[in-house]
Amino acid sequence: MLDTGVTAWMLVSASLVLLMTPGLAFFYGGMVRGKSVLNMMMLSFGAMAVVGVIYVLWGWSMSYGASVGGFFGNPFDQFGLGGSFDPVAYLDDEETLFMPTIVDVGFQTTFAIITVALISGALAERIKFSSWLVFSGLWVTFSYFPLAHMVWGGGLLSSDGPFASIADPIDFAGGTVVHINAGVAALVLALIVGKRKGFGKEPIRPHNLPFVMLGAALLWFGWFGFNAGSAYGANDGAGLAWVNTTTATAAAILGWLLTERIRDGKATSLGAASGIVAGLVAITPAAGDVSPIGAIFVGAVAGVLSALAVGLKYKFGYDDSLDVVGVHLVAGLWGTLALGLVATGERGLFYGGGFNQLAVQAIIAIIAIAISAVVTLVLGLIIKLAMGWRVSAEAEERSIDLAEHGEAAYETIGARAVSEVK
Repeated sequence: MLDTGVTAWMLVSASLVLLMTPGLAFFYGGMVRGKSVLNMMMLSFGAMAVVGVIYVLWGWSMSYGASVGGFFGNPFDQFGLGGSFDPVAYLDDEETLFMPTIVDVGFQTTFAIITVALISGALAERIKFSSWLVFSGLWVTFSYFPLAHMVWGGGLLSSDGPFASIADPIDFAGGTVVHINAGVAALVLALIVGKRKGFGKEPIRPHNLPFVMLGAALLWFGWFGFNAGSAYGANDGAGLAWVNTTTATAAAILGWLLTERIRDGKATSLGAASGIVAGLVAITPAAGDVSPIGAIFVGAVAGVLSALAVGLKYKFGYDDSLDVVGVHLVAGLWGTLALGLVATGERGLFYGGGFNQLAVQAIIAIIAIAISAVVTLVLGLIIKLAMGWRVSAEAEERSIDLAEHGEAAYETIGARAVSEVK
């Protein structure tokens, strides 16, 4: 029998997660300079376009199709949602309740889209739109889909894999698949592409902080589909994930603002918005497997760690423009490892579970880092040689929006760029 309640909940959850990518566009768009905002937002919308097509063709099959050695699904097994594609996804062991599998396809598509879009924050204000589109299609194919299969599709990093003999790996909604994966890719690409003109020498400030806060609000709202939707039911598991998502995020805001206040003397709106994202990232792998008290711990530590980590780009000289590494990689790693400390059910170390859960969480995190780093390095260098990543120095200086899209977000910027050309 069709479970219409679960089906409706999953459709709503998929829609919420899809909203996260336009929310990310506002979040990132507000953080760049006014001459670059359209290009920054277009990188998110470009990811939606490319991945939205690819996922139906071979993304679902590579994520959930017949396994090839536990590393990825056969892309031709359910290519175009054909072949062995089962239109029914059973929700119980007795196979009496089901939802249409096509609903899950929609839900999983939105995860792939937002993961790719996250990477763009490390490349702000300096890359060709065409190179980004090509990279998006290649990276989602060779990094995201294989990791999704390994973790969620019954592959090597799942409860059916070899590491489950230590403890069942936990990644409730994407700590490894989404955030560690995207964070590592962002770091590698930032190193390949190089710094923006003036990075570290002149102030490069956000042009619209209300955009940033609006984007953070939309991300928080959409994240309930991300985390609570991953319970695959309108049930107590979804309720726990919802409460943990809210609680951890609130704690992360406080952790970030307190760090700012002690370090800089002021608590900023940018810090509050960034704290929101750090908390959301950290609780993503843990939302269904910690208590609300554990969620406060996870979120608060994430806020402090990420607030400190965003400054590392100045110390080490890499231009992670919008702090993808400092927020998504750092908070994603922390949330994944924190499960080894506070996972309920006598799994976490603080609950008497020993070190097994912590060990397996570390293993899956290390493997995710290695896969993402190698794939991104290879693809990034191929694109650098074949197409080039950077726009011209002149385009970067005047307006990447005009150079890449022939538009300007603000009339004064467009008029000034045109007068400079004349």
